[in-house]
Amino acid sequence: MTDIADTPAPPYYAVIFSSHRTEGDNGYSEMAERMAQLASRQPGYLGMESAREGLGITVSYWESLEAIRNWKKNAEHQEAQRLGHQVWYSSFRVRVAKVEQEYGI
Repeated sequence: MTDIADTPAPPYYAVIFSSHRTEGDNGYSEMAERMAQLASRQPGYLGMESAREGLGITVSYWESLEAIRNWKKNAEHQEAQRLGHQVWYSSFRVRVAKVEQEYGI
């Protein structure tokens, strides 16, 4: 994913997922694509940005904390989380933040 997300005027929420991957793909690429597609159809989803060069950072944007909770409870997303813990990530951190301001060109 290379585009900057087109988010609405704040406030809204950001889920920041920082990670280090294990060696090999082990089905990761296919699941990452599936999760991006699935997330984009969730109520309250606003967009996503992702970059990886050693450290991977994916930021997803959401209308509300409730929308984030609902995404976290999605059954396919829970399976991806399980595989992430067991197979794909050597370490990761999830942070949830409220976006109060944004600007840019």
